Amino acid sequence: MKRKNTSFLLFFCLLTYFTKAQIVPPTASSSDIYQQLKKLNVLGSVLYIAAHPDDENNGLLPYLAKEKLYRTAYLSLTRGDGGQNLIGPEQGIELGMIRTHELMAARAIDGSEQYFSTAYEFGFSKSAEEALRIWDRERVLEDVVWMIRKFQPDIVVARFPGDERAGHGHHAASAIIANEAFEAAADPNKFPDQFRYGVKPWKAKRILWNTFNFGRTNTTSDNQLKMEVGAYNPLIGKSYGELGGEARSMHKSQAEGRPRRRGEVFEYFVTTGGDSAKTDIMEGINTGWERLKVDTVLQTVTTQGKTISVPVNNKAQIDSIQLLLQQVLQQYDFKSPEKSVPVLVKLYRKIESLKTSDQVWKSQKLKELKEIIEFASALFVEAYTQQETALKGDSVRVSYFINKRSDLPMKIRSVKMADYQDTLMMLYPEKNKNYVFTKVLIPTYGAEMTQPYWLRQPKVRDGMFKVSDQIDVGKAWNDPLYHAVFTVEIDGYTFDLKKPVLYKYVDAERGELYQPFIIVPHIELYMSPSVVLLNVKDEYGKSRSDSMLHVIYRSNFSQTGIMTDLTIRQEAVKSVISGEKRSFVKGQRQIIDIPISKVYNSKAPVKYLEATMRITTAEGKVLNFSDYFKAIKYDHIPNIHYAFRDYVKVIDSEIKVRGKKIGFIQGSGDVMPEALKQMGYEVKVLDDASVTDEGLKDLDAIITGVRAYNIHEWLSGKYDVMMRYVQNGGNLIVQYNRNQGGVSNPKIGPYPFQISSTRVTEEDAVVKFVQPQHPVLNYPNKISQEDFNDWVQERSTYQADQFIGKYEAPLGMNDKGEKESTGSLITTKYGKGNFAYVSLVMFRQLPAGNPGAFKILANLIALPKQ
Repeated sequence: MKRKNTSFLLFFCLLTYFTKAQIVPPTASSSDIYQQLKKLNVLGSVLYIAAHPDDENNGLLPYLAKEKLYRTAYLSLTRGDGGQNLIGPEQGIELGMIRTHELMAARAIDGSEQYFSTAYEFGFSKSAEEALRIWDRERVLEDVVWMIRKFQPDIVVARFPGDERAGHGHHAASAIIANEAFEAAADPNKFPDQFRYGVKPWKAKRILWNTFNFGRTNTTSDNQLKMEVGAYNPLIGKSYGELGGEARSMHKSQAEGRPRRRGEVFEYFVTTGGDSAKTDIMEGINTGWERLKVDTVLQTVTTQGKTISVPVNNKAQIDSIQLLLQQVLQQYDFKSPEKSVPVLVKLYRKIESLKTSDQVWKSQKLKELKEIIEFASALFVEAYTQQETALKGDSVRVSYFINKRSDLPMKIRSVKMADYQDTLMMLYPEKNKNYVFTKVLIPTYGAEMTQPYWLRQPKVRDGMFKVSDQIDVGKAWNDPLYHAVFTVEIDGYTFDLKKPVLYKYVDAERGELYQPFIIVPHIELYMSPSVVLLNVKDEYGKSRSDSMLHVIYRSNFSQTGIMTDLTIRQEAVKSVISGEKRSFVKGQRQIIDIPISKVYNSKAPVKYLEATMRITTAEGKVLNFSDYFKAIKYDHIPNIHYAFRDYVKVIDSEIKVRGKKIGFIQGSGDVMPEALKQMGYEVKVLDDASVTDEGLKDLDAIITGVRAYNIHEWLSGKYDVMMRYVQNGGNLIVQYNRNQGGVSNPKIGPYPFQISSTRVTEEDAVVKFVQPQHPVLNYPNKISQEDFNDWVQERSTYQADQFIGKYEAPLGMNDKGEKESTGSLITTKYGKGNFAYVSLVMFRQLPAGNPGAFKILANLIALPKQ
């Protein structure tokens, strides 16, 4: 079966399946249908551009989409991969996938569409110059030009200015790219290869900057174009400020929960390109059906016994379309929407026969109208399986469900899987009667098609994903693998309704749920731990290293007596464990324990290990597997599945440790407990109940996870307990936190200090040893400049500031052109113990396998006690 490129219009339709938290088949109330009918009369569009998930204006988007009824979209240059995760341990591309779905859920609430460029969010950037250097500036520009040509917006809105007022290098870069793309999209000499895919040069009317008042930066003024966007919509029962609060609250991985705002809300705009606007952002733009460029067509007529062709202006069709729309709106029956369906079918035929060069608007309105007809007729159709996963070549039972919940006559002419020939019999459904048919689907796609499209190839550079299929560029997510096509005849006209095949099940707590149906590999393979420390020694020189590599594999099929070869490769060096017969049981995980000494060569220049399992099936087929197929599951988004090659980094540098038992308070997205266990420590996870004088007394040190004081309200109430622990000889190590709710002097340490927004974002910034004799730089490990080599993403974030003299600050660092700061690590003695605030990004360096980060952590734990 040949894979077809699916149009963007189909993808727009699929977005309706994301309703707040989960995938659900779309339904619409009578008020929803009426709102959609009103939107049929509006042919105006807005493309909003910024850098990250959460950069969009959540109050403006629903106003544009649901009050002004414009086709509205948000283009985020990145997926937010480089941020922090406040709901789990995922970082990097995994966090990017979570935030992608959070944006899609937000768009389902505010009625807008969601797109992305192929830029990777590599972390905080202080300048647009740096951002555009790490990204491929020309490729990002090409992506945005592609989206403008594809979407054909009337206006483009940039969230930020292209200077330091944007507050972030990515923000400023997004504005620079948006303004360049505004001009380039209209230039036929820019990126002409795009025209092979059906787009054409497009000149939007204007590009505006949506000015803002954030914190101490107010870029709004009374002489700017001003719009009130907080109106109440009685059809929805909410104001656009309320909808915006709900949409914003879907950014859960960023703790962006917001109130539902009521009352007046003003937005301000400055024109930065094209025709200026003084009173309205769509000033001078025809947003009615009259805007369509209609063609003159030849109409056959008979006169005086002769048949001739007469040129007729197609404008008459536009007039008839508007008359029909006016009729259906005036006669709409909120109690019986199905009464409008015959007129809507007639309207569909008129739009379909319209001769116009503006195919984007014609296709968009046909798509919208088909959905309205489906909703108004009260027809519910779906295709689902009762299994979430399948292998290529499996037999999967797919159920087709049909229920017509109105008196409207209709005929189900056929139901089939897209690209398959088998169909079900013709059906004349009765009102509110369920019809369920089951067919067998044999998947022809492999597990590689489940992989998110932008992760199917290695990044071309640190700042860019590689996407080979131009049609995929911009999409928020993959199209569903399989569709069912319900061919329905209504009032003499036939519609094809495409529905994705979903996994449907009932959860005892959450009720009926839907998830994506996915194809998985026969075997999923990964290794543990992700970082192996070979040379950990205690204060007496005794080794505390775990020298075992654990290869874990999960089987997605069942078969006994299969010959397997397991290869552990280290660059050109490989070790093979071969000739073993194993039995595979579907869903079962098994572990192969291998001594590191058997597979690791300390003389090899690259110290990464990867595993490959080759199996020979009973049929004699040889299959190789080297990827881990991971699931990421949160209640507010659909399940995410993706594959990656699992590597283990091996560190043979000597790391000396002191102490045995560490208490850890979970933060956000912190994998420190795994690192501590690799260092030979016993880790006790602490919570509200266990943070007591008695519960802490046997611990050598306590470490709080990233932003733990922001996440756990109870932790601030444990201040006295924590300080007594330090006074009595314990070491308390607090990883970075942020100021929240206006609190600028958090009660964390024994003496006052403030948490600033200062960060050092250049991962190779020079680190100065301001106090070279400080214990944290000398005991039990001697810290050198080499220990700051190969750091990833950044040096430090949210540094300490305005700390009283009892604190010591052994390190100094700064980004190029900035003043040196010393708040990345501060310590103080208190009673018999020590307190440390650490904004060094240990949470990134430890999983990346940087030896220096392990040494610094060991030294913090071992700070000398009185």
